[in-house]
Formats: sequence, C-alpha cells, structure tokens
Amino acid sequence: METKTLTCINCPLGCQVTATLEGGKIVSVTGNTCIRGDRYARSELTHPTRIVTSSVPVTGSATEQMISVKTASPVPKEKIFAVMKALADAKAAAPVHIGDVVVHDIAGTGVDMVATRNA
Repeated sequence: METKTLTCINCPLGCQVTATLEGGKIVSVTGNTCIRGDRYARSELTHPTRIVTSSVPVTGSATEQMISVKTASPVPKEKIFAVMKALADAKAAAPVHIGDVVVHDIAGTGVDMVATRNA
C-alpha cells in the first residue's frame, strides 16, 4: 500500500488529506473535513485539473486596454501550457461583458475562455 498526503485547495480550511492507494487505485481518503476534500484528493491523484486565469488585450475600448479572462471550467493540468500558448494571440473586441466567450474551445480542451470583467 502507498499513501499520498495533499493539501486540499477547495476551501480556506486547507485540510491535510491522505489518500491510500493499492495497485494504483485509491482505496480510502482521510483527513478531509468535508466531501470536497475527498473529491479533490481523488481528482488530483487520478486526473488533476485547474482553472486557468490570464488577461488579453481589448480592441475598440476607450477605457480598457486589457481584460481578465478565465477558463469556464477546469482544464487538464497537462494542458495549461497549451492553453496559455493559444491565449497569446487572443484579443477581445469591445464591448465585452463578464461571461462573454473570448476564445471558444481553447487549445482543443472543449473549454471556453471567458471574460471576467466588462470593457
């Protein structure tokens, strides 16, 4: 048996979660205060994902030169660099509203990059 200890990042408590693995499969998760810690450990050890945040230039706005953006849902951790590379050429045309899709299906992840600020 193998154990892995992680710090849960799903809430401010930052629980030290311990997952026990047998034959590469998770057989138990302990140390979590809530169900989110259990889900986090299982996901992090089998298929880690992250929300990616960045900013892109805005064209046609008198007040804003850049807007903040984020992935609409988590992307596989191994795709983060591909997402950032695809975002390098992205631009948003004003007017932009929170939630507007700035890049559809970023880096072939099936996830949209959306605005998190109005411009």
